[in-house]
This record gives sequence, structure tokens and C-alpha cells, in this order.
Amino acid sequence: MNEEIYIIGHMNPDTDSICSAIAYAEFKKQAGFGDNYIAARIGELNSETAYVLDRFGFSEPVLLEDGAGKKIILVDHNEESQSIDGYSEAEIVEVIDHHKINFRCSEPIFYHNEPLGSTATILGEMFLSCVDDIDKGVAGLLLSAILSDTVVFRSVTTTDRDVEVANKMAEIAKIDDVKSFGIEVKKAKSSLEGLSAKDVIFSDFKDFNFNGSKVGIGQIEIVDSKEAVDRRGEFIDELEKIKLDEDYDLVVLMVTNIIEEGSELMVVGLTDRVDAAFKAKVEDNRVYLKGVMSRKRQVVPQLEGVF
Repeated sequence: MNEEIYIIGHMNPDTDSICSAIAYAEFKKQAGFGDNYIAARIGELNSETAYVLDRFGFSEPVLLEDGAGKKIILVDHNEESQSIDGYSEAEIVEVIDHHKINFRCSEPIFYHNEPLGSTATILGEMFLSCVDDIDKGVAGLLLSAILSDTVVFRSVTTTDRDVEVANKMAEIAKIDDVKSFGIEVKKAKSSLEGLSAKDVIFSDFKDFNFNGSKVGIGQIEIVDSKEAVDRRGEFIDELEKIKLDEDYDLVVLMVTNIIEEGSELMVVGLTDRVDAAFKAKVEDNRVYLKGVMSRKRQVVPQLEGVF
């Protein structure tokens, strides 16, 4: 019997992480690599991802709490700080990602990284190249992941290849209006009702090490700013608590309005670094950045550059 190989996205998983793990396990099976590849997750699903899985008839991946002693494929991330407990005791056998590379290993592995808007775009191209009859549901997952990560093609990370693959997956999934479907997907996550401030902040939160400084950046996407505006004080208080409890140098919550195409940053800690990174003054622990929608491309590199 072949040894099980787990496919995982990053902690606090988003739709690209979860859908890519499921799709890659299916690709391995259909392309003849075996059925010992298991899609897994290292956190709870957000409401958007749950909506997508239900929409296309998939169960959530198994929860994997520790990677020690296991063979693992990383999708949609490559940094240990964003990955599973026991990462250093796991055997990483492949990586498929679209983020900056901060990865080391002791022997050659299959590593596929491209500057695209979504990991699902890479997987979509693999399916189109190698699989004759792509499952309608898998195509729906890949389409949803691309639309989610590119913010329905509004993000600066969007490439022509993302749009091309999304349109091909839409044809297979029988989705006639891609952009309307994308807004439908994003709306599934846009409501903050019933969520604690901590749950909101950690719904899509990533840790970074910027020249020895510990930085945490969360992001939420909304279609109406009122809920977030009404809860600003609550969010900033929770950010202060997270900073103290977890010894962060800087903690940021990006509140991205996908209709207005801009983000308000709520900031605690080294706010002067945010001032320097964006040439905009943080006042009352917040600053608005018009046109900024991508954490990966428009926030992380700018902040890293001032540390």
C-alpha cells in the first residue's frame, strides 16, 4: 500500500488554499499518480470557502493538526511560519505556490512557483494540459479560487492567464456570468455579523518575519464598509491585545472594500513603519489606501522594505 501524502494550504485557510488542495489531490488521481494523495486543512473553513464547497458538492478536507513524520505537499504557501505544526519534522515532497519564496530543503523536490493571481491558475493549467475530461465540480472549485484570490479580477495580482483559465473553468462548470458569480462568492464572506473581533482578524491572517521583527497581517473583504466602520474601536482594541499576548512588533488588519477598490489599514505597534511604507500618516490607528487590495503585492513587500 502506498504511503499517504497530505496536501495542505496555509493556516487560517482561504478559498485558494482549500480548493487547490482538493483539486490537486484529484489531479494526482486522474493523472495516474495514485489515490494516496489526501486533501487536508490546518484550520477551519471561512464562510466563503464553505459556500464554494457546498455549491459544487464537496466535503471539507480532513483536519491535519501535526505534520511530524508525514509526507506533505504544500499548496498556496511555502513559509514555515504559515504552515503546520511539526513542519520541521515533516517530509515536504512538493510545493505549488504563487507567493514570494522563503523555502529551504535538504534535497531536490518538485517546486512550481509562478507570479500569478492564484495557485488555482497553476493547477487549472495542469488539468487542461493533462486531463481529458475535467470534472465539472473541480472546475467550479478552481474557478472560485481564482475569482477569490484575484478579487474578481480587480486585484493588481491578476494576470491574463488567471482570466483565461477562469473562463475555461467557467465553461466546464457551466457558469455563464463569471464576474457575477465572483461577486456572489465574495459576498458569502463579506458579512461580519455574529463574528467576534478576534474571529474577524484571524479569518485570513498571516505571520511574517521582517528582518527579525514579528509582523501579523490580517485581511477581510467587504462590499459595504458600514459594519467595519461601526466596529473600528473593537477591532483596534483586539489588535492591541493580540500584539501584547503574542509579542508582535506590528499587527495590521486590512479592511478591503472590493466595490470601492481600496483598503483601510487598522494598525497597532510600529505605526511609523506603516507611515514610511505607504507615505501616508496613520492617525487614530488607521489609514486609508486607495487602490490597495492585495496583501501579497501591495502591502507585504512595502512593509518588508522599511524593516
